[in-house]
Amino acid sequence: MTKILLTHRHNDHSGELRSFPNAKIYVNAEELDAAELQGVENIVPVNFTDGPYYNFPESQKIADGIFMIKAKGHTKGNSVIIIENEGLFYMLHGDITYVDEALYNNKLSIVYDDLPAARETLDNVREFIRSHPTVYCGTHTPQGYENLEAKRVMDLDHPVETIPAKVNFTKEEASGKYVCSICGYVYDPAEHDGVAFEDLPDNWKCPRCRQGKERFNKA
Repeated sequence: MTKILLTHRHNDHSGELRSFPNAKIYVNAEELDAAELQGVENIVPVNFTDGPYYNFPESQKIADGIFMIKAKGHTKGNSVIIIENEGLFYMLHGDITYVDEALYNNKLSIVYDDLPAARETLDNVREFIRSHPTVYCGTHTPQGYENLEAKRVMDLDHPVETIPAKVNFTKEEASGKYVCSICGYVYDPAEHDGVAFEDLPDNWKCPRCRQGKERFNKA
């Protein structure tokens, strides 16, 4: 049977769980009261009963070489997934950082439920990476997919060069598009019956991560 390991409750990660009614969905038990998870019947609560995993205090073995790690902070039940394969540790980290530059510079995610816990989690992640050949797989940045494809081991002391996107800031006509600063969702009026972003109601939410309009920037 298919297993789905959920890093945290936010809708941009959990929004399609109902599309997998026959899967076992593993979720930190501390997330079960989240509104995003209500009505999902096939959840398997994870209580992290397998003790420490290297320097992480609490873990749960899901299958051979696959571990869920308690890593609260971003949400109260945030988790990290680590997959051991051919001498490498693949870390699917569920928004510990949004971009690799934040990890290199020891900067916290801009969204967290518990600041001290988020700090502790990032410290543990960095300590683990320094001690183990780790492929760091982010979900909100192309760097995660590039790291995975290249099996690139993260070296905190020698960052991979950041190549900025080429943007024409002299363009006189605005596109009308807005980008969510949290999850990267692009609001395009052409895909919403021509409704301008400015004309959306004040209580409008990002359809991916449920953040408000104030989290959007002009494209």
